[in-house]
Formats: sequence, structure tokens, C-alpha cells
Amino acid sequence: MFVVYWLGGNPDIEGAARFKRFDENALADALRFAEALRKRQADGDDIGFVTLCSENPHAVGKPGVADPPADYDWKKRRR
Repeated sequence: MFVVYWLGGNPDIEGAARFKRFDENALADALRFAEALRKRQADGDDIGFVTLCSENPHAVGKPGVADPPADYDWKKRRR
């Protein structure tokens, strides 16, 4: 899944932070949407902090930092 976040209008007003979700197969659409927001920002619209985030819904492990499973046996090879 992809999400584009941005601030629009006065950030002191509740609801100024906005987002739009895109499904896992719509990266190109999300990028086009983010670029359109950045163009509006460059043209003088009150838009800022445009960012695109992604999360893999098919990830094998939990997001973030965690201890490896008990059966995990990776070793760094040194010469």
C-alpha cells in the first residue's frame, strides 16, 4: 500500500494534514499524485511537506526492529 501525505492551508487549523491512499499496485499513480501536489506548491498554492510512504502488506516479519526468531542462524563471515 502507498500513502501520500501533505499539509495544505494553515497548519494551525485542525484537518490541515491530509492523505490519500493507493493500493499496492498503484505506485505510478501515487507518484503522479505527489508530483502534481509538488507542482501546485511550486506554482504558489499553500501546500507543503509532500511525502510518499509505503508499507508492504506481504512482509514476512513485523515492521520495525525486533529480536530475530529463535531458529534464525545467520553469521557474518570474516576472513
